[in-house]
Amino acid sequence: MSNKHAMAVALACALSAFPLHAQQASGSMIEPDTYRGLAADRRAHQVGDTLTVVVTEATQASASANTDADSDVQLAANTHGKRSQHNYGLGLSGSDAGEGMTTRAGTLQAQLTVRVTALEGKDMLRIRGEQTMVVNGEKQHFSLTGLVRPEDISTTNVVLSNRISDANIEFTGQGDVSEAQRRSILYRIARWLHLI
Repeated sequence: MSNKHAMAVALACALSAFPLHAQQASGSMIEPDTYRGLAADRRAHQVGDTLTVVVTEATQASASANTDADSDVQLAANTHGKRSQHNYGLGLSGSDAGEGMTTRAGTLQAQLTVRVTALEGKDMLRIRGEQTMVVNGEKQHFSLTGLVRPEDISTTNVVLSNRISDANIEFTGQGDVSEAQRRSILYRIARWLHLI
């Protein structure tokens, strides 16, 4: 028997002495259900995984209404007597015109890392993430929830916000700037009474 052949047989015997899967070995450091090789796809695919959401939302809405109404009522009466004739008349007219328009626009650009919280259906990932920042005394809170399809996640583990279904994106603030934007109580009462 040649040296190469003897070495191949020894290697085969040595390998057969070990279990086929590392997970069968007692005390293994590798969990087969969660193991991902060095060259494996790094996109989120199970509960607990994280991914980055790039939020680029722009909304714009406008509404307008015009009203124009005219009314005219004429009432006339004539009386005739032997020596006199009297004409009576009454007329009412009115017109009303109104116009209103409202426009609202908003944009939000941000990045937020979210966590997969559940698997739904065949391949939908339920995601959730929150972030709180304080900038110059202004507390800003950003939260996002929704459903993501794995095929919408890029190879760099990023998904665009317009690819999230059932998306709920909130960006709120508390502090001096937010308080300055709130109307005073006197203004709100006058508005409620239709004085302004």
